[in-house]
Amino acid sequence: MGGINVAEQKGFKFNIIKKDPLDGHKGTNIGSISLDNVAPVFIDIDAKEAFIDIGAMHARADVERGVKWINEKEVVNVEGAKAYWLCWVTTERGEHGPYYAGLTAAYMLVNKSIRRGYKSMPEHVNMMDKSMKHQIIIDQIGEDNKKVLKAFLESHNLEMWQNSSDALKTALT
Repeated sequence: MGGINVAEQKGFKFNIIKKDPLDGHKGTNIGSISLDNVAPVFIDIDAKEAFIDIGAMHARADVERGVKWINEKEVVNVEGAKAYWLCWVTTERGEHGPYYAGLTAAYMLVNKSIRRGYKSMPEHVNMMDKSMKHQIIIDQIGEDNKKVLKAFLESHNLEMWQNSSDALKTALT
């Protein structure tokens, strides 16, 4: 039902779909996943602000555009570099309404002046996966960034914040 096939090779097929994950997808070696409940929230570490940029779902957020990703952090970490935490926020709907279910973060360093960026792609993918599995992994972002993220999540949707688990709330304090 409106899927995008991301694997054209033989063997396992993996579809990103919007509606019912089982509707019209029968047989073996076919898996599906819905990214509808995942939001990428950036924390600008220097500015101490958080924002959503849905383009990050495909590495096309404004902060990522025009940047070639390299593995040498020291090359990127020169004048003009900006550090971000990309937080993967998964939402669900429970008996009391919607809530923040999973929350993880991965580091990235972007230097638009030299058109280079540093991030660990496996870490970003793994963190998104863990968020989708309702894990909470944000100790690495530091206390100041936790405060920024907490304020953002509360102001973005207070009902979702109030419905969230004590574990998630505690992780952000």
